[in-house]
Amino acid sequence: MSRYPKGRKPTDSCDGCLAWGNFSGRLCPACYMFGRSHATAVCAGCRRTQPLKWDYCRLCWCQARLGTQAAIDRSAAEADVRARLNAAQHHQLFFMGMHHRNGSASAHRRRGGRRGAPRKPPPAPAWRPNADRRQLPLFAQIPRDYSRLALADADLASPWLAWPKYLAHRLAETRGWGRNIRFAVNRGLALVLTGYVENDVIRHTEIFAPLRALDLPVGHTVTVLDEMGIFEDDSEPSFERWLAERLEGLTPGIRSEAERWTRVLRDGGPRSLPRREGTVWLYLNRVRPALLEWSNPYDHLREVTRDDVLTYIKTLHGHQRHDQLVALRSLFTWAKRNGLIFRNPTSRIKVGQYEYAVLQPLVPEQVDRSVAAATTPATRLILALAAVHAARVAQIANLMLDDLDIGNRRLTIAGRVRPLDDLTLKLLLDWLEHRRNRWPNTANLHLLINNQTATKASRASNHWISAAMRGQDATLERLRVDRQLEEALTHGPDPLHLAEVFGLDEKTAMRYADSARALLHQAAEQPLQ
Repeated sequence: MSRYPKGRKPTDSCDGCLAWGNFSGRLCPACYMFGRSHATAVCAGCRRTQPLKWDYCRLCWCQARLGTQAAIDRSAAEADVRARLNAAQHHQLFFMGMHHRNGSASAHRRRGGRRGAPRKPPPAPAWRPNADRRQLPLFAQIPRDYSRLALADADLASPWLAWPKYLAHRLAETRGWGRNIRFAVNRGLALVLTGYVENDVIRHTEIFAPLRALDLPVGHTVTVLDEMGIFEDDSEPSFERWLAERLEGLTPGIRSEAERWTRVLRDGGPRSLPRREGTVWLYLNRVRPALLEWSNPYDHLREVTRDDVLTYIKTLHGHQRHDQLVALRSLFTWAKRNGLIFRNPTSRIKVGQYEYAVLQPLVPEQVDRSVAAATTPATRLILALAAVHAARVAQIANLMLDDLDIGNRRLTIAGRVRPLDDLTLKLLLDWLEHRRNRWPNTANLHLLINNQTATKASRASNHWISAAMRGQDATLERLRVDRQLEEALTHGPDPLHLAEVFGLDEKTAMRYADSARALLHQAAEQPLQ
């Protein structure tokens, strides 16, 4: 329970600069950021133990800046702030964020009305340094410890820094990187290219942790290094980590066979097509409980008998029995085909027809709560795409700007052209206007972007797309199902019509038609009020 009423901290003074204002915690935002990049010691001016920059705390720096702005004989650009640090004998307290307000001193004004120093010119065109007259390496490249390097030790005069800075400038122009990203990328390049030698390779595992520790963008820095051709991605794929975790606890014989089967599912084989990664996850997760149970008495899959399979599936019911038996049949069929077992213990065991429940439509109250939760242009557009056009989350994330044809009022979703209704058209125009104002320089061609993908070329994640509706009764998936069920109820339970309108598989279309037929039959049997 919060110690303050309604969880809000009252107006207080900052422990660092003593500024008075509204902020959370002990420090104001400026002192908090100042403390993250400076070490703590005793201040040479006020004798307090604070984060120091050149032996002085932020309060002393604010007082020195105030004295510089009050100087009449010299402008702020010519005054030496550091010379006034020793001369400060007192401290003028101030309100948070108001100690250097615009207009408090005469500031240099550039042409066009912008204050401050002129912008730095773009870097001059540069290319790969000349490799002539260089010492050939006597030994193989030794792994470097970039964590021992500090930004103050970076070699800014290195001949290998001009070329990546020019490449970073070109990438920033084409991908819409902001000023802060450009500055951080240049700092990261100066760090990792200090002491670089021709033909050296910079590896992902060597630079990831040091750049993260300095809050520098790893992905953007890697993009420039990859453009230079000197980067090697030696990071372990997430699939490998997941596979090792899922196979833990199995005996060596069963583990090796299950791993080979999983890789064939993912990569395909001579007589099998590769499956989607989500399908591979489901199959291995479904067979894992049975393999763990059989790992106690057996060492290989060839020792598993039909009675073992029947004994195991007797403990399962409903969709669990159906799903695990299908996955087990896939595993043992593959093992029999490759000569790992003599007989398939799952043969002639009937899986049975899976009985789907009747799909139920959403009630208006559930839809209203989801509509009220959509408060941004992006979430309102996502809601309309799911509820009106029955688009899946992945299909919404993969929409490109080229999929829009506003002049002809058409929208292409997963290769199918759909007419744009008035509501979706209005929400699309609102989102495009918001996108243009929020990220005017982005080069990402995906329709829906956010702060993370605006400076890249990748799509938004499924998690971000469905985040606003998470926890609601009418999620994006339920809204999509409700839209297809509504089509079946309105135009009749015709599977061909549903397959043509939404591009459904024949079995899926028949399921919607059966549910619509059952709902219409129930409505017809109810007595009139």
